[in-house]
Amino acid sequence: MMIETISNLNKSTSFNKSASFNRRALSSGSPRVSRVGWISRWYHVFVVIGFLVSSLVVISAGYIHLLPGLSLSSHNNGVLKSSYLNETSNGSCNVYEGSWILDDSYPLYNATECPFAEKGFDCLGNGRVDQSYLKWRWKPTDCEIPKLDVQNVLEMLRSKRIVFVGDSMSRSQWESLICLLMSGVEDKRTVYEINGNKITKRIKYLGVRFSSFNFTVEFYRSVFLVQEGQMPRHSPKRVKSALKLDELDTISSQWIDSDVLVFNTGHWWVPGKLFETGCYFQVGHSLKLGMSIPTAFGVALRSWASWIEENINTNRTHVFFRTFEPSHWKDHTFKYCSLTRQPVTDAGDRVRSIFSDTILEVAKNMKVPVNILHITSMSAFRSDAHVGKWSDNPSVQDCSHWCLPGVPDVWNEILLSYLVTEYDASFK
Repeated sequence: MMIETISNLNKSTSFNKSASFNRRALSSGSPRVSRVGWISRWYHVFVVIGFLVSSLVVISAGYIHLLPGLSLSSHNNGVLKSSYLNETSNGSCNVYEGSWILDDSYPLYNATECPFAEKGFDCLGNGRVDQSYLKWRWKPTDCEIPKLDVQNVLEMLRSKRIVFVGDSMSRSQWESLICLLMSGVEDKRTVYEINGNKITKRIKYLGVRFSSFNFTVEFYRSVFLVQEGQMPRHSPKRVKSALKLDELDTISSQWIDSDVLVFNTGHWWVPGKLFETGCYFQVGHSLKLGMSIPTAFGVALRSWASWIEENINTNRTHVFFRTFEPSHWKDHTFKYCSLTRQPVTDAGDRVRSIFSDTILEVAKNMKVPVNILHITSMSAFRSDAHVGKWSDNPSVQDCSHWCLPGVPDVWNEILLSYLVTEYDASFK
């Protein structure tokens, strides 16, 4: 095709010389030469048309060749699209636009039988009577999330390392994934925590090994992602500590050698966890006392993005960032829940989050492919699915964390659907 294009270009060059000759010949007034000029002009037209058609063929062939790659990479640096989902209509499908529908095939596991589901998240085991919250499935508007094939996923993850990094919301997704996968393991004794640790809220590292399949699912507690440090020298008395917004957590080197890397942060970026405890922001050696939380969050996320670009081989590692998970407190006192028996039809302003918007904006400008699990809106409708008073400490209501089984399972279904397609594509 390239040879054909070059040949046409040579014809075009020859034509220019011929046209110059014909202009001189036409001035002599010879009828025969006029006919030659007329033929030459039409020859010129046909050559140009041929060149344009050839160029279009070359471009079209290149586009067709690249299209499969584009369909898989369309979710890079943004919201995952439907190239890996079972589409039910033509065109692109946004998996995060849809509704919750009742499905009797849910839940996908029993939390009481899963040793890695925190007792505090096992609402049914803690006395919740109504069980409809267990039966809701997320249905995208224009496609279907493929039904989870646990055996296929276990084989897909063979000899891999899956790492979750973030706060307790990340830990709940980590627990959900382990429970989902354990439902397909015949001998449960082959699944164990690497260091024999029990799940606690403060532990920095937890790793569960699926020995029959030689893979691990790990959790690193890093609630801000960036480094928490002591107060700089000569700081005002109100400063007790500082978040170094331009430096990732000191344990970040342990995240690098992974095949799947899933981040989240957000729930600790509030005055009660920061300013009211004497924690302020620092960039370099400079303390930023007047910096707002949203601004600081943006600086931290850009530091995270730079760290990813410099340290992660995205040809090997699939990088995800899950957006902010909405809570359902009645007010800003964080004492009482605004829970319902069923998902709500109007989630109000909970469908948006400044943190989620920042994550999307940062990812869009990154130089390497990352994938955003944009679960903010879809989770906002599930005011029925929080722990509430059905925790291991019923005297303290919990309107932030989710019951297990529950909403985090759907996040993992989306995550696994993406991975199944990506890994399948790599073997074709």
